[in-house]
Amino acid sequence: MVWEDLSNMALSATSLTLESPCMLEHVMLLAGIVFLSIWLTQMVIKGVELIKKKKNKVSDQDTEILPTVLKYGLAYKTSIFCSTLLVAVHVILLLLMVVKGETQCNSKLVAFTSETVLVLSWVITLISVCKIPKINVKFPLMLRSWWVCSFFLCIINLAFHSHFRISKQTQIGWREYADLLGLLASAVLLGISIRGRTGIVLIATDGISEPLLSEKSGKESDSSSKKESLYGKSTFIQLITFSWLNPLFAVGYKKALEPSDIPDVAIGESAEFLSSSFDESLRKVKEADGTSNPSVFKAIYLFARKKTLINACFAVASAAASYVGPYLITDFVNFLAEKGSRGLNQGYMLSLGFLCAKMIETITQRQWIFGARQAGLRLRVALIAHIYKKGLNLSSRSRQSHSGGEIMNYMSVDVQRITDFMYYINVIWMLPVQVTLAVYILHTNLGLGSLAALVATLTVMATNIPLTRIQKRYQSKIMEAKDSRMKATSEVLRNMKTLKLQAWDTEFQQRLEELRETESIWLWKSLRQGALSALIFWASPTFISLVTFWVCMWMGIELTAGRVLSAFATFRMLQDPIFSLPDLLNVIAQGKVSADRIASYLRKEEVQHNAIENVPRDQTEFDIVIENGRFSWDSETSNPTLDGIDLRVKRGTKVAICGTVGSGKSSLLSGILGEMYKQSGTVKISGTKAYVPQSPWILTGNFRDNITFGKEYNSVKYEKTIEACALIKDFELFSCGDLTEIGERGINMSGGQKQRVQIARSVYQDADIYLFDDPFSAVDAHTGSHLFKECLMGVLREKTILYVTHQVEFLPAADLILVMQNGRIAQAGTFEQLLKQNIGFEVLVGAHSQALESILMVENSSRTTLNPEPEGESNVHSQSNSELSHTLHNTEQGSPPEIKEKEGKLVQDEERERGSISREVYWTYLTTVKGGALVPFIILAQSSFQVLQVASNYWMAWVCPTSSDAKPTYDMDFILLVYMALSVGSALCVLLRAILVAKAGLWTAQKLFIKMLHSVLRAPMSFFDSTPNGRILNRVSTDQSVVDLEMANKLGWCAFSIIQILGTIAVMSQAAWQVFVIFIPVTAVCVWYQRYYTPTARELARLSQIQITPILHHFTESLAGAASIRAFDQEGRFVYSNLELIDNYSKPWFHNVSAMEWLSYRLNILSNFVFAFSLVLLVVLPEGVIDPSIAGLAVTYGINLNVLQAAVIWNICNAENKMISVERIIQYTDIKSEAALVIEDSRPPNNWPEIGTICFKNLQIRYAEHLPCVLKDINCTFPGRKKIGVVGRTGSGKSTLIQAIFRIVEPWEGSIIIDDLDVCKIGLHDLRLRLSIIPQDPTMFEGTVRGNLDPLDQYSDQQVWEALDKCQLGQLVRSKQEKLQASVVENGENWSAGQRQLFCLGRALLKKSSILVLDEATASVDSATDGVIQKIISQEFKDRTVVTIAHRIHTVIASDLVLVLSDGKIVEFDAPSKLLEREDSFFSKLIREYSRRSQSFNCLATQNGQ
Repeated sequence: MVWEDLSNMALSATSLTLESPCMLEHVMLLAGIVFLSIWLTQMVIKGVELIKKKKNKVSDQDTEILPTVLKYGLAYKTSIFCSTLLVAVHVILLLLMVVKGETQCNSKLVAFTSETVLVLSWVITLISVCKIPKINVKFPLMLRSWWVCSFFLCIINLAFHSHFRISKQTQIGWREYADLLGLLASAVLLGISIRGRTGIVLIATDGISEPLLSEKSGKESDSSSKKESLYGKSTFIQLITFSWLNPLFAVGYKKALEPSDIPDVAIGESAEFLSSSFDESLRKVKEADGTSNPSVFKAIYLFARKKTLINACFAVASAAASYVGPYLITDFVNFLAEKGSRGLNQGYMLSLGFLCAKMIETITQRQWIFGARQAGLRLRVALIAHIYKKGLNLSSRSRQSHSGGEIMNYMSVDVQRITDFMYYINVIWMLPVQVTLAVYILHTNLGLGSLAALVATLTVMATNIPLTRIQKRYQSKIMEAKDSRMKATSEVLRNMKTLKLQAWDTEFQQRLEELRETESIWLWKSLRQGALSALIFWASPTFISLVTFWVCMWMGIELTAGRVLSAFATFRMLQDPIFSLPDLLNVIAQGKVSADRIASYLRKEEVQHNAIENVPRDQTEFDIVIENGRFSWDSETSNPTLDGIDLRVKRGTKVAICGTVGSGKSSLLSGILGEMYKQSGTVKISGTKAYVPQSPWILTGNFRDNITFGKEYNSVKYEKTIEACALIKDFELFSCGDLTEIGERGINMSGGQKQRVQIARSVYQDADIYLFDDPFSAVDAHTGSHLFKECLMGVLREKTILYVTHQVEFLPAADLILVMQNGRIAQAGTFEQLLKQNIGFEVLVGAHSQALESILMVENSSRTTLNPEPEGESNVHSQSNSELSHTLHNTEQGSPPEIKEKEGKLVQDEERERGSISREVYWTYLTTVKGGALVPFIILAQSSFQVLQVASNYWMAWVCPTSSDAKPTYDMDFILLVYMALSVGSALCVLLRAILVAKAGLWTAQKLFIKMLHSVLRAPMSFFDSTPNGRILNRVSTDQSVVDLEMANKLGWCAFSIIQILGTIAVMSQAAWQVFVIFIPVTAVCVWYQRYYTPTARELARLSQIQITPILHHFTESLAGAASIRAFDQEGRFVYSNLELIDNYSKPWFHNVSAMEWLSYRLNILSNFVFAFSLVLLVVLPEGVIDPSIAGLAVTYGINLNVLQAAVIWNICNAENKMISVERIIQYTDIKSEAALVIEDSRPPNNWPEIGTICFKNLQIRYAEHLPCVLKDINCTFPGRKKIGVVGRTGSGKSTLIQAIFRIVEPWEGSIIIDDLDVCKIGLHDLRLRLSIIPQDPTMFEGTVRGNLDPLDQYSDQQVWEALDKCQLGQLVRSKQEKLQASVVENGENWSAGQRQLFCLGRALLKKSSILVLDEATASVDSATDGVIQKIISQEFKDRTVVTIAHRIHTVIASDLVLVLSDGKIVEFDAPSKLLEREDSFFSKLIREYSRRSQSFNCLATQNGQ
């Protein structure tokens, strides 16, 4: 009808007034002729091709292989049936025209020609379907286009003829029934054309059937073990009704869904397919634009255009169908007023028209919404995959400008906003259709008064535009604030151990709260703006109606009840486009900001892929060649980091690289790997590479996976590798051996174990070239010797190796030594050659010689002779230390204790509630602010709005006359004034409600965030050891965004929609209370559907939330180890792992979205029948029983009944899904806390600790209740103001002892007493602020040099400069332009590892505590710098207790006492001289090993010195 009226309006506009217009016949004739012309053209082309084939004597058998048997699919069979049916329908219509002359066209020739062409067209369609080549995967595009066109023609045809019958008040005839039958057949063909597939299957002679889907890749066979996609194999009917989900609901209703219960996504939704499709789109844009940086926007357009076009068709059809109801209301009210004269048939026809329109609206609406979500998922998957791939290839400079937290924001928040746009983009097509139809309906009823409505509508829309601009600015500010908070949060979580050791956690907590406060300010501004938009949304129908009615009154247009009610229904329909416009503009603004951010990121500089030239191994004898190399970390700087590098490394050569801190040693390796920007020169590599970075990179997983690193497990090779890397004993100590799970970043491993696992990983790769960046710094002397001997000189003896080292004793064995200085190779040669040159190398050697002499001096003074060991003992086995310890002291147990199987799993699976969301979660959320005092006011405001709105509409329906002849009850001025008063009151109620919801929601979100933040930061380190950072970041990012911006509205809408539907039912019951006869049982069915749906949807939502974390965690780990991944050429494997993780997320998300549509479809269908029943009731009720105006009002409200009824269930389910975010945040608001920071009743004296005596009494430490003790029965006393050295094999418990002193881990049994005060009885801050530590892993925070040395701002600039000078950094910092304000990027990556360790020393020098702990404090510095540092420590802390853990023996040899640990027990504790007196002491053997290792070096140094 709408289309027919549009046609009539167009005719009247051109003054073509026909008695029986033939426009419809002309349109159908034109469509048929176009179709026939295209078909004929194709036939001619095929004929020409056939003639050419015959001339070339090419038979069909040569080009086409026919299958033995064909199985025809349902789509193919249905298309033949529907085409046959349509041929019959049009033949019948042609016969009716010939026999009875049935036509509304005044030209019978035109009508007859049109119908004849349609018959011919459908006959050809039927022939074409039957003659489709049997190997076709899809129906021809020509047929599909014709079916789409014919569907719309059928709708127009039926609407036209039905309106003609009603206007002429004649009975429904054969023509209308035939039109209806044709429409049904066309609707089925429309669905087939959209899906496109024929469903033909060939049955080969061996009985194997294969669908003819050429786009399916061979990889499907690899995934045959996966659960088959329900969506991928669904039929046409199942796609419309979403019944393909029924098997999943059947499982989900019986039990809580597990990931294994969820079917796979279809091939078209898989991450691998979508990622390659997006890459193809980028390639096309790149070729079209001729640029290396293609536009992401163009690529998104190419990627999503096909799906978007299909969605647009459904969206436009849905919008058009939704306006049929408002258009028919005037006819329906007129029918009720004249029921006796018109007959019931017209009433039934009107009811059928209402129902058909609602059914079409329901089907098309559900399809476009589902399609939009599906398109959003596809784009999300493609973008996340692309962001990940980009992250693996970012250059160092780009990484410094984009922190891990920022990039994770791109993946979580920005990608979500772009995918939201895929939903709202359909509003662009719907908006003009909705406004045009609304204006047309108003024009039909109110004439020129419709122009006033149009102006008012455009005014309201225009009002939204400046508001949207402001909202866009707010969104940008919110994202900036969120980025800053996420970056800081990520940094705090990554360095939590350092913050707790230094007692800085409270300071950094305040910083995070300040960042959150800034974010909250912008959030409130945005939400306040949203409240204003809500006012415009709810008040717009009232404003437009007031303007329209006043203009109508002024122009003298009569306002009858039918016209007013039709206008009301239309104005309510206009709410959608009016509200959609600001939403659309807002989403466009958000999407544009996010797309720009992602586009900017994707355009960032990558590592130079052409920096390295790979040369085949058979073409050269050199594995590495650098000629005139000039490298820089910054591609835009003119000052290179490395300059004048010339290096040629022969195959099998061992090259040692040494030099002072910051001289360019690690940079040289990075240049060889292609990690640095090559400004000039050439780098040639021949062979595969393996890389061991200075900072260990450990993946979450087990030891074996970390070592094999993607290579197939080979037991012989593996055992040989772990033996060479001295890991056998370590694995024995772990509960599940090498299958023990490693915590995030190797949190449950010692520094030495991490390093050895890294080395084992490289050895297992069996590469040609090995690059080791200071691999021996984190291991003890014995283990270092073993690694050097068994790995570098053993397993890898035939390999090319470049190793950076600060330990001079490893230099003599090298074939070539490079001495780096100021970014250049200052010296190169063998050890003997360099000693003879005497131009700098001797500084490093001299420092080491002095250290060695100090050891020998102590050793010789302890005993006059040192009995040489037999030759065989020098080749110590990897377990010799432990074995000697077992033999000599009997301090070990025979075997590790038996432990439960779960002990191998440090990182437990993420917490996941099961069943419905508990009432406590809802109650906690509602009562967080003022005990829920605002909730009643919000409900009262919404209820008042609903009452006032119904009252205003009721008033207009009651006082307006039902016909033009009757007079209104009151004067129109008075009527409109009352209406305006009621409307203004309702608008004010909406504004009050919107502001209260925004305020209460943000207030609640803020309180929950602060509570979660306090809980997390006060958690013990064991929580961070067992919880990946990604889980915490997911909550403070994605979940917090939901609580900030969505939760309050979602929960509010549950109440608001219930209030709305109660108002609607109240109005409908006024007209026909009998509607409750069907409404109550249908509501019961709806509730049953909701309860059937909820268990499945809830678990799907939970699983999709949980599956986000692995993606973020994997991404964080990959970013941290990107250099290693590239060095090992493992990008492909990591990208594939990421795609698998994305698929794991897509599965529950896709099925959750589909489940929502499954429920909505069923609820809408049920609501449609309730509405239809109420219409039939109004038709059959005797005339005079009901006031037609009130009946019309009931219909006006009933039009939206399906939307409201579905909205109630939808909002309840949606709120429950979103409430999962609240549930997850609440989980982290009640984490078991550390001990109190300050205990007021037990505060230590101000001068404590004065002496610094540390006493351990029966100390036992374990990291978790189910794990074995790490320290066992530690009984000893560290005297005050003495230097105590702590030594032992890697993993012996040295670092754990230090953590126990700082109460990072609490004693399981026993106590630690410092200066007669039990540390467990005072507050943590009172303890940690009085102690100083230089940790094993040097940590720096993003900010400035000064901020890193003195975060609490306790010291003057002069004191900071003094500390910098003492730790050898003063000159370097002074050379920076910003001095103390010189920048420090994330992780301190713009400073070398050695420099970072010196900064940590600077912190300790500033603090000047009575007790200083050095945990491998000089592992990353050269011997010369180490000597200077030791001298500074001995001077600055001469009257203080210094506890030193070191693998460099000379660091502890000068200590007053030495504590030797092995496997968590004290082996020895005495003065070094006394321990050396006993040849069988553990310490003696360490000294002897160190001396022997340096013996060759010492001899060479002596010879060259002479």
